[in-house]
Amino acid sequence: MIFRQLFDPTSSTYTYVLGDSISGEALIIDPVFENERRDIALLRELGLRLVASLDTHVHADHVTGAWLLKQACGSQILLAEQAGAANVDRALRHGDRVMFGQRFVEVRATPGHTSGCLSYVLDDQSKAFTGDSLLIRGCGRTDFQQGSPSQLYRSVREQLLSLPASCLLYPGHDYRGLTVTSVEEERRFNPRLGGDINEADFAGYMNHLGLPHPKLMDIAVPANLRCGQPQAQDLTPNEMNWAPLTCNFSGIWEIQANALYERLAASDGASIQIVDVREAPEFSDVLGHLRGARLLPLSELAQRATELDASRPVVAVCRSGARSAQATVLLRKAGFGLVANLNGGMLRWRAEGLPVEAGGQ
Repeated sequence: MIFRQLFDPTSSTYTYVLGDSISGEALIIDPVFENERRDIALLRELGLRLVASLDTHVHADHVTGAWLLKQACGSQILLAEQAGAANVDRALRHGDRVMFGQRFVEVRATPGHTSGCLSYVLDDQSKAFTGDSLLIRGCGRTDFQQGSPSQLYRSVREQLLSLPASCLLYPGHDYRGLTVTSVEEERRFNPRLGGDINEADFAGYMNHLGLPHPKLMDIAVPANLRCGQPQAQDLTPNEMNWAPLTCNFSGIWEIQANALYERLAASDGASIQIVDVREAPEFSDVLGHLRGARLLPLSELAQRATELDASRPVVAVCRSGARSAQATVLLRKAGFGLVANLNGGMLRWRAEGLPVEAGGQ
């Protein structure tokens, strides 16, 4: 079996790739939206075909990459039936099996962190993927999304710590650089759930953590209830294929700086309209502007959109990518279909060492 553990430094999330070396079929557990390209590149390098994305629960601290991976790889989206999410291809229940080639993972319901938490146990019980239900020397919180200390205590004790002592446990997160633990270690050393800790002790501890809610919770939970599908107007293949675009979870279609530079250098690159939506003094300041860019400040864009050709692609640019993201929304409302935001704006463009005009020369 092929196995890889991947890490997202922003949310401290672990993503796991499991591949059957005979058939080439693979699963991915807890993919992160922003890491779609990384994950696809790894699958290609390993010669694997992704058949399914499995999330352990509806996350509150990052957005799943399941929907993006489905668009790119044709993989199915699998999530707990209890989660009640849209765009799920297969709703999972306790005891289900998810096949990849000749191997499978067994689904174990481990509610408590949220009401829809699942853990995935490899067929030979050598590995288990515990999401936020059981962390290394800890566990997930229980104070939102229908969490329950009593449920979590029973889930971990009955479904995870009951596995063979040698079973390796791979968590959904770690904030200290730890990567793996074992059933034996957690039975002995987990300060919340191991040893002689009883349910009442555990509940008393969890009910008094007093933690702030995750910063991305108001964005991540609704997005994950769509399995990571962005809230963006549907694009036709022609509207998506004029450049290598990605869609962030706010629904903004973006192009990376190097990709735009290469696209502009192509034989038909002159057809792309670069619209700089900063104010006039910024256009000529130290950051400079893109060669051939047209200055249309965001405050004037709605009134002056007719100055642009709606049949040609438009890339909106600003200092950091925030105002230009708003500009893409305005342009789409005005009937422009071929629109993208320059991810990171002029700051990213300059950081990549790409050429500019005016103040940045």
